[in-house]
Formats: sequence, structure tokens, C-alpha cells
Amino acid sequence: MRRSTLNVTVAIGFIAVAIGILIARANPATAYESSVYVGSPTTTWAVFALALAVAVGTTLSCRGRQQGYGIALGGTTVTAIVSLPVIRNYRFAGMGDAMTHLGWTRDIISGGTAPHELFYPGLHAIATVFYFVGGVPIERGLLIGMVVLFVPFVLFVPLAVRDMAGGGLAVGLAAIVSWMVLPVNNIATFMGVHTNSNALFLVPAVVFAIVAYLRRRSTVERLPLGLSPFSALVYLTSLALLLVHPQQMFNIIVLVAAISGVQFLARRRFDDHPMLEHPTTYAHTIVLGGMFGLWALGNERFRSAASGLVYGLLAQDIGAGTEVDQRGSSLTDIGGSLAELFVKMFLDAAIIGLLVGLLILAVWLGRTSLDAESRSFVNYVGFGFIPLGGLFAVYFVGTPTMAFRQVGFIYVLITILAGIALAQFTGGLSRLLTRPGANAVTALVLGCCLVLGLMTVFASPLIYNPGQHVTPEMMSGYEDGFDHGAEGVPYAGMGYDPYRYDHGINGISGGGDTIGGASASTGTVNASVFSSGNYSGAYPTDEYYFVVTEWDKTKEIDVYQELNYRRAAVEGLDTHPGANKVVSNDEFEMYAVSSEP
Repeated sequence: MRRSTLNVTVAIGFIAVAIGILIARANPATAYESSVYVGSPTTTWAVFALALAVAVGTTLSCRGRQQGYGIALGGTTVTAIVSLPVIRNYRFAGMGDAMTHLGWTRDIISGGTAPHELFYPGLHAIATVFYFVGGVPIERGLLIGMVVLFVPFVLFVPLAVRDMAGGGLAVGLAAIVSWMVLPVNNIATFMGVHTNSNALFLVPAVVFAIVAYLRRRSTVERLPLGLSPFSALVYLTSLALLLVHPQQMFNIIVLVAAISGVQFLARRRFDDHPMLEHPTTYAHTIVLGGMFGLWALGNERFRSAASGLVYGLLAQDIGAGTEVDQRGSSLTDIGGSLAELFVKMFLDAAIIGLLVGLLILAVWLGRTSLDAESRSFVNYVGFGFIPLGGLFAVYFVGTPTMAFRQVGFIYVLITILAGIALAQFTGGLSRLLTRPGANAVTALVLGCCLVLGLMTVFASPLIYNPGQHVTPEMMSGYEDGFDHGAEGVPYAGMGYDPYRYDHGINGISGGGDTIGGASASTGTVNASVFSSGNYSGAYPTDEYYFVVTEWDKTKEIDVYQELNYRRAAVEGLDTHPGANKVVSNDEFEMYAVSSEP
């Protein structure tokens, strides 16, 4: 393709992204949306698809500056997709941990909590800066912070591969795989205000710093005290990761320790090997471990998480096997299956993971065309999977949620190695087909995986998990409910504990006449008793406030198909003599429920 034609094509791609953003911005969310995909205009998705098609084609077929344009186009498009809750003016997104993070940020801004008192204040600090510098609402500041922390992922994955393997094809393929956002699994890692997940997107920046330190021997440029500038980059990026979430920082320590172990063995076994030319990471392992220890060991949240893990290891029926069995049974009850869900959520990740596993095996067997330097980096990461996989096994038995968060970190590294693995696969395929034919097959496979990946970046009914879009009506309904509730009367939700909204509205410390974040004063109604119409007996107090939002109804009645709560029971509240509606708007209702008169 002629350069002028290529430039025009890429320009059309960028114009398409801009048009998509403008159309999405002109069509903000006006009510609760269970799916950002369905809620966003069809035209937006059409022009985004055009931009991604141009980006994939350019990234695979071009090299140098033109390939850079394609990578930039793809990264911009995916970032725009991730930004849709911001672009379409969501009040907030997230009703679990996100609400607690909102409360912590509120506490920081009000002065009730200092940033350093939190275990992971990074995202909250970003939102606080937006609030004080730009006057951005706290909720919106957190959503923007989510996007800010995502950008390093699409930026540093191809940069890390460029330093590890150098080839333009590997760099382009790694960029395309990064657009699939494989670390998000919607089980324990999410695209939203969720610091553990947000930290995953900073990991490629740390890996890039580590690779830069190992590859670029710095003998002249030195900082004070003889510190290498690349070492300083490792420490600074790791510090940023620590402040966003220490669990992912701990995984980096494990990875660096594994690299140190491989270097130690290489120095004992080989007389001539590229690893012998690499500066050691022994000091980095100690320094990063010290940083983590100083930050974490004195924090009560870390100690409670560690004790919870130990309890999970010792207790029975806690591991992920029990949880998977329960979810599989529930899916069958509503017409789904684990096999169907696996295809939707994990098929693309399984394909990429398989290719990376084959790459590592081929390197260990000496059956690749990689040079010795590139094989060294694959070996560093490949041997790093061993302790990281061991941690996954421990988490799987003890705390299943942590196990799937560990999978998220592992898939960051898999995303990086995927560029090298796919380059080897394409090279081998080109010996059977022509080079254009191999590129076409690779583009087709990656295109299908890219569609699958982007379809499940956000939660939606497609994966039996409606989006957690928080509307102004929901927030104002809960505010009125907390402000006007009688003292001492608990709040109960329909499969959802309202205390999270108390966190988001009043801060974690609470206070005054509100429920003040005390989970003992909130809970959920008993599903079977409530569905039978026995409203007063559905919660273990003489009186309580029953709160239900449009999200609750969508989740329990539409998506779960009345598996736990019956539509008739919810509608029957309006005519029940022991239930009085006290707060109501289009998407929120609160009833005062008391014993039968």
C-alpha cells in the first residue's frame, strides 16, 4: 500500500473514533443501563469497529512509524470503549467495592481520612486531585481515574515486547492482544473503580522498566549514589503500583525474585550466555520487598486479609470448587451452562494462553527461531509463572476471589508474551502458506478473539451479570432513605446489602443519624420467605426498611429469571397492609415493613 493511501486510511480511522466519541457523548444515559453495549448508540459501535479494523490491518502489515500509527489508533479506540461510562455521563459505576472506594475518597476530601491511612490510596488520590484542581465531582473523578490507570496497559505492552524481542511483528501482535484486555475476567477483576483490577494495568509499565534495566547496560549514566536510571525507573513504577494496590506489587516482587533465581542458576551453570551480561536483580528484590513490608505489615487491612487467607486454607468447603459447583447449578436453573459462559468469557484467553504455553515449551526444548537474548526474557517470565502459579494454588484453596485476581496478573504477563508467541506462530504458518496468507489467518483469529474480549470487558446480561450503572435516581433515593429513616430501624435489600451505598454517600466513618456503615444494621431479606409473601418474616426484626432499585429488579427478576426472588412478591408490596412506601422515584423504592397489625 502506498504511504499516502496508508496515511489517509489511518486518518479515517482516527476520524471514526472521534465521531464515535461525539455520538456517544451526544447520547448520554438517561436511565439505568444493564449493558453499556446496548445502551451506547449503534453508530458508535460501527465506527469503533471500523477504527479497530484499520488498526489491526495497519499494525500487522506495516512497520516503523506507520505501524506506530496503527498501534496508536487501536489503543485510542479501546481506551474510548473503556471510557464509555465517562463519555456517556454515568453518575457512577459499581455497587460493591467501588462504593467503598467512593466513601474513602469522600473521607479524604472532607479531611476525615489522610491518604496515607489507606492501604491503597493511589486511585483515591487521583480523584482527589481532579476534585480540587478541576472541580470534578468525586464520582466522575474516580471514573476518570480508572481510565487514567488503564492507559499504561495499551502503551507499555508493545513497548515491553519491543525491548524483549525487537521484531516489529511481535510488537504489533502484542499491541493487538492488549486490546482484548485479557486481565479482566469479571469474576474477581473488573473494568471499573476496583483498585486491584486498576493496578493490573500498571504492571506492564513495571515490566517495561525491568526489561529496560536488564537490556540497556548503563555504565556511564548514573544518578547520585551510583544508582542506575533504569533501577530508579523500576523503583518509581513499583512504588506507583504499590500505592494503587499492594497485591499486584507483591506479584512483581515474586517475578523479580524469580528472575534473580534464574540469574543465579545461570551464573553457576553457564560460562557464556546472554543472562551473564544482564545486570542482576538481587538488590531490586530486596528493595522492593522492603518497600512492600514497610507499607503492608503495619496496616490492619493487610493483617486481616492474611488471617482470612489462613482461615480459608484451614477451613472446609471454602475453596473455589464449592463456589464453582454452586454457580454451575444456578446457571443451569436459568437456562445457561458453565460451558456457554466459558466460551463467552474465557475462550479468547484460553487460546492466547495455550499459544504462550507452547512458546515457553518450545523455548525450553530449543525449537524456536528466537535469538538467545529474546529466549532469555521468555525464560525469565516462564520460570516466574512457577511461583506465581503456586500463589494461585494457595489462593484457590484459601480465598477463591484472590485466586482469580492472581489469574488477572498472570494474564498481564501472558499478554506480553503473546506478541512473541504469535510472531513465532505466524512465522511458522508462513512456511506453509505465503506471508500474506499467514498474516490473513492471524488477523482473522485475532479479530475473533478481539471481538470476544471487548464484548466482556464490561459486565452485562450476556454473561448473566448486569452492569452496575449507578444513576442519579438511585443515589438520591438512598440519600433520602438514609436521611429520613427512623433511628434504629435496619435497611434490607433484595440480594444486595445497602451498606455499600452508605459508604458511598456518607463515607466509611458515617456519623449523625445515618446507619454509619454499620453492616449489622443492614442486610438482605430471606429470598424464600420474601417470595412467599411473608414480608414481615423475611428479616429478623419487627420492622425494617426494604429497599429495591432498578438494578436489583433487572438482576434478580430479568437476568436471574426469578431464581431467588419472585416478581409477584415485589409487586405485592404495594397492596400489603404491613408495607408502606416511604421513598420512591423512577429507579428506587423504599418500603417500611412491620409486623402484621
